[in-house]
Amino acid sequence: MTLTIWVDDWQIQCCGESFTPGDVVSWKLLDVDPEDYADVVGGERAAEIDFREEHHGQEEHAPTRLQVLTIAEVHCRYEVPPGGTGNVQHPVTGTTVFVPVREADGWAEARPDVSFAGYFVTAERATDEPEDAATRGQ
Repeated sequence: MTLTIWVDDWQIQCCGESFTPGDVVSWKLLDVDPEDYADVVGGERAAEIDFREEHHGQEEHAPTRLQVLTIAEVHCRYEVPPGGTGNVQHPVTGTTVFVPVREADGWAEARPDVSFAGYFVTAERATDEPEDAATRGQ
């Protein structure tokens, strides 16, 4: 079964390890509320997110071994909402750009009019099945 996981840019920048499709990773997965991601990725894509990756202060969650299948950088525009007070910027709905990539390291090439927000990752649970008898010893 394929899972879709949100990985915040800062999680990798802070203390995460880069990963590529095919890598087996060990991540703490937390449940998500799709509404939390709707402004960033759009409501339809947010509904696809099964979990978010977290490795700060979530000791009660055991890591899950996953094999990474695909990675897409997510970029969107941020601005102070109309009528907003202060300088707090929020994602602007409908400005999302998905960029398929071969490696996630927490950093992304700058894109015009949008900022890097995180990664949209598909993965499947990794198994520790013994290797096939026919390939053993080759």
